[in-house]
Amino acid sequence: MFSHVTLGANDIAATKGFYDAVLGAIGIPVGRVDERGRLIYAHDGGRLVITKPVNGEAAACGNGHTLGLLAASPEAVDAWHAAGLANGGTSAEDPPGIRNATEGRVLYLAYLRDPAGNKLCAFHKISG
Repeated sequence: MFSHVTLGANDIAATKGFYDAVLGAIGIPVGRVDERGRLIYAHDGGRLVITKPVNGEAAACGNGHTLGLLAASPEAVDAWHAAGLANGGTSAEDPPGIRNATEGRVLYLAYLRDPAGNKLCAFHKISG
């Protein structure tokens, strides 16, 4: 559905260390910083772009925004969460674990905030 998602960050170097670790934990190659200073991750036709805001103001996370990432297994979700905590992220919401979602779905998921405060979720669909 999405071609790309863009998040703001004020410190691209710190952000790169965090995202290289958490995305690497779920099988996504390390990002690259392009000639415009944007951090770019490409995987399966999609792109995650992390950049300083083009208007020159400080980046700020959105209240109510969450970027969800697919993981191949509950173990990958746990590795993602651990990598995030070890690389400048903070845990958000409950610890990693099983959640009963709507419509009979059962998910294994975890939430983190990146160094800029953006909220992320890694999840694996168990059933439904």
